[in-house]
Amino acid sequence: MKLENYIVYDDSSILESLKKIDENKKGFLVVCNKNKKVLGITTEGDIRRSLIKGSKVEDTISFSEKYIFIKDNDSFLSLFECFKSEKINFVPILNQKDELVNIVSKKQFHGMLLKDMEYNIKSLPDIKENEIDSEIFERPWGFYKSTLLAKHVQSKIITVFPNEELSLQKHRKREEHWIVIKGEGKIILEESIIVAEQGRYVYIPKGSKHKVINTSTKENLIFAEVQLGDYFGEDDIIRYEDKYGRVKNEI
Repeated sequence: MKLENYIVYDDSSILESLKKIDENKKGFLVVCNKNKKVLGITTEGDIRRSLIKGSKVEDTISFSEKYIFIKDNDSFLSLFECFKSEKINFVPILNQKDELVNIVSKKQFHGMLLKDMEYNIKSLPDIKENEIDSEIFERPWGFYKSTLLAKHVQSKIITVFPNEELSLQKHRKREEHWIVIKGEGKIILEESIIVAEQGRYVYIPKGSKHKVINTSTKENLIFAEVQLGDYFGEDDIIRYEDKYGRVKNEI
């Protein structure tokens, strides 16, 4: 985040503050004095309520002096505790002089967890928030949700709709571990046919042809997939058969 896009000064007008919020698209501002010391926060909702009560756009911005923040020497657990509240969407990070050094959004924090990134409160990774918004991916057979996207492991929760199936495929650069969570079906692994039922664990070695079929006409088949390897690109999916005509395309 560019901090200047989220800072307004205590002598700024409501109109100036609204323009700043319109620019940053996040709905909040951190209020500082001229010495850069943080005094409080204001949100788009706070300003709206102030105007309803009779304030004018040329009036000086009001702000809340009671707000959630952490210091730059606080632990990761401190940040985790802040985001336990559904009402908290961002947390300012202050130094020992109460100056603003960073801001963490809830989506940015969730992105750090999803990607298992190293935590450095003074130098947070650049997380594109749309990565988190789009972590549920639709497919012709159902959908999957990514739960971890680290360097040497990825994990998903995969839902296969009734009477649908994944393609017969293999991977050269990763192995997979499946645990059936709910539903019924069958798993094809090379020449074997394995019953897919709740609690079933299946190991898919690198280079092994495999697919899963939901044989139910009513219920979804849900399973967890953990991928281990050094590459997880979609171009490592080699298809042999596909119900949806995607033999030459990615999954």
